[in-house]
Amino acid sequence: MSTESDIREFLASRRAKITPRQAGLPAYGGNRRVPGLRREEVALLAGVSIDYYVRLERGHIAGASEGVLDAVANALQLDDAERAHLYDLARAAAKRPARRTKRSRGPIPDSVLRILESMADSPAFIRNGRLDILAANPLGRALYSPLYADDAPRPVNIARYQFLHPAGRDFFPYWDESLNTTVSLLRTEAGRAPHDSDLTGLIGELVTRSEDFRTAWAKHNVRLHHTGRKSFRHPDVGEITLDFDAMELPARPGLTLTAYTAAPGTADSDTLRLLASWAATESTPSTISPDTTDDQTGIYGKPPGL
Repeated sequence: MSTESDIREFLASRRAKITPRQAGLPAYGGNRRVPGLRREEVALLAGVSIDYYVRLERGHIAGASEGVLDAVANALQLDDAERAHLYDLARAAAKRPARRTKRSRGPIPDSVLRILESMADSPAFIRNGRLDILAANPLGRALYSPLYADDAPRPVNIARYQFLHPAGRDFFPYWDESLNTTVSLLRTEAGRAPHDSDLTGLIGELVTRSEDFRTAWAKHNVRLHHTGRKSFRHPDVGEITLDFDAMELPARPGLTLTAYTAAPGTADSDTLRLLASWAATESTPSTISPDTTDDQTGIYGKPPGL
């Protein structure tokens, strides 16, 4: 991945999504050769010269001020995730430190693992930006049990299973929505950590081996993933849709704790209880992926168990 090409393709793809009407510009007659705004229209909206905007869209964004980046973001009507991604790309181009605090080294703190273990009624897990599952409570491991099967890829990684395992499409039943979420999260992380060799290796593997991933990756979509709903087709309890909340761990920048819940009295709540019963029958253990190494978070090998 090239930062310059990422900038070029990201800005061009966002420009293609905005029509003159949406931007409040007059739509003159005649055939338009571009699906969205022209470069000169973005330049007008951002208050910069056409030549300067063309230079930005060609990837030469390293020297752009925050004011210019904000003006371009406003002109392209970027959402919060897209705006943050544009700033990440500009930092990468200028070789400035990423906006995240430098990620600390060492195993996941025991106190965090105790919090994970205490969430007995909610599937919960800790992941990094590459979507490696680094730790899970028993119900979290039960929910994601297909990812821990003997034939599943290692290390345990949501994207690798989703796109490369034959059962990935079955496990994530709303395929288009699910794949776009996964790819958008990895695209966002690539902007934050452009020099993470494990991340670029994962993306390279997925681009090479999965046409679905390759097509979605080319869209340059990014997103913030804090709360929402996610569906699974579990091989033992059937389809279940759960609410999720994802919380970044301030003490361990780069790690996210995700917990799932179901509204009481719903069919999904009943299925979640069935999953808990199945997990108890199977004696599903808590887990820290033993073969996961994470240069960004400093996790090497197997931290202390829960």
